[in-house]
Amino acid sequence: MHIHKISHCCLVIDLKTKDGHSRRILIDPGFYSVEKHSKVNKIDIVLITHEHADHFHVESLKELLKNNSNVEIITDKGVGAILAKEGVTHHVMEHGNVIDTKGVRIEALGKDHAVLHSSLPLMSNIGFLIQNSLFFPGDAFTNPLKEIDILALPVAGPWMKISEAIDFALQLKPKKAFPVHDAVRIPTAHLLPEKILVANGIEFIKLEEGGSIDFN
Repeated sequence: MHIHKISHCCLVIDLKTKDGHSRRILIDPGFYSVEKHSKVNKIDIVLITHEHADHFHVESLKELLKNNSNVEIITDKGVGAILAKEGVTHHVMEHGNVIDTKGVRIEALGKDHAVLHSSLPLMSNIGFLIQNSLFFPGDAFTNPLKEIDILALPVAGPWMKISEAIDFALQLKPKKAFPVHDAVRIPTAHLLPEKILVANGIEFIKLEEGGSIDFN
């Protein structure tokens, strides 16, 4: 599995299926990465966790579809409602749903976005477990209640503290973790997780914008 971080939460994942096919997945193409993700080609699957603009930018998604006509879009009910109005074909998943599309196993985990404030209604958010290996939680600290090999760990945002991110990773105990949701991070957003997670047997890879990593 090859992971390229475009920006913030937007990732491009290249992997091989059991039958040897190459597949490319784009996750959470939001406004931080519009210029770059709109130009990505050969996309097979787009995953969108929720409707916040830093995760979902409808106009650039429609532009991407012009060059990737066979894309399978998988998302939550909130984004699904928007895409339905735009006439964009998609598949809505809910917590516990599992789909095998183009040889890639995807499981939806979680229901709600983390609380921004008690006065605001909860927004839908689903995380994605890809190939029973990589867990991308979106804007929530959802415990999948199963072993995780690789965790895309949110480290900065108005809905969280860095201590909560670290405790989330310690709870899940993945073999490896790398930071996402970090376009507006403070300096310690990468330093503290590295120090504490490594001390607890979790490899923390400081994946920066534009960087790539490979997982066996």
